[in-house]
Amino acid sequence: MNQLLLGATVLAAGLALSVGAHADTLAKIKDSGAVTMGVRESSGALSYTLGDGKYAGFHVEVCQRVLADIQKSLGMSKLDIKYQAVTSQNRIPLVQNGTVDIECGSTTNNATRQKDVSFAVTTYVEEVRMAVKANSGITSINQLNGRKVATTTGTTSVQHLRRHERAQNVNFEEVFGKDHADSFLLLESGRADAFVMDGQILAGNIARSKNPADFRIAGEVLSVEPIAIMIRKDDPKFKKAVDDSIIAMMRSGEIARIYDKWFMQPIPPTNTRVGLAVSEATKAAWASPNDRPLEDYLRK
Repeated sequence: MNQLLLGATVLAAGLALSVGAHADTLAKIKDSGAVTMGVRESSGALSYTLGDGKYAGFHVEVCQRVLADIQKSLGMSKLDIKYQAVTSQNRIPLVQNGTVDIECGSTTNNATRQKDVSFAVTTYVEEVRMAVKANSGITSINQLNGRKVATTTGTTSVQHLRRHERAQNVNFEEVFGKDHADSFLLLESGRADAFVMDGQILAGNIARSKNPADFRIAGEVLSVEPIAIMIRKDDPKFKKAVDDSIIAMMRSGEIARIYDKWFMQPIPPTNTRVGLAVSEATKAAWASPNDRPLEDYLRK
């Protein structure tokens, strides 16, 4: 009995040490010589896969710049960046349990999520829209009655659609894709009449489709959402290091140059151009860095 109790005590102590190590990400990076970046496979020009374990995009590059600054501040000659693909469903748990140190995808900063994780200063302010086929005749969300609307499992986009005043008394069927590419495929294949998601994700998927002219972004703006890099909660030293690096990029104009590279210029692997100019809301976030949640935007 005493041996069992001793074993349980040792196990509990080990778990406590593990959790403590996760709470100090800078120490974890310094001790291990490595860091794990959470990335998305189809989050438009923010974060996407090139295949063969390689990832690219606006948020991926911003995070790479942040980690380079952290490497320098820690006096490390080398830092091994490991890439971990995450989904809308598992991104928060993987940050919480220490599998991912910094998540660089397309995550909305909201009050509910702030209970579980922390967010760096907002780097992108998104407009939620809907993509439709160009020949569908759909120009407004009040035309979705009796139609199928695709969205990605674990995202908030259709919730915004249901709350929108133009969607009152509009009855539509939700169909879900496991990721953004799968959701776009539902639209492309005719299994959905509209795909509701962040505008840049819609634009990116349209740009990379076989026939981009077959699709268009239509209808009203459903919501404006602050998108930010996600990190573990209760790790103020790491958050400060991440924020300081991003704010320096904002003040120098570097973040605007990175944005232009990924949204206004041809990007790999197909050298297509997303063509989504930086919004006034995003410019405002860069001018006055903050980590305010979605709810602050909704109150405006």
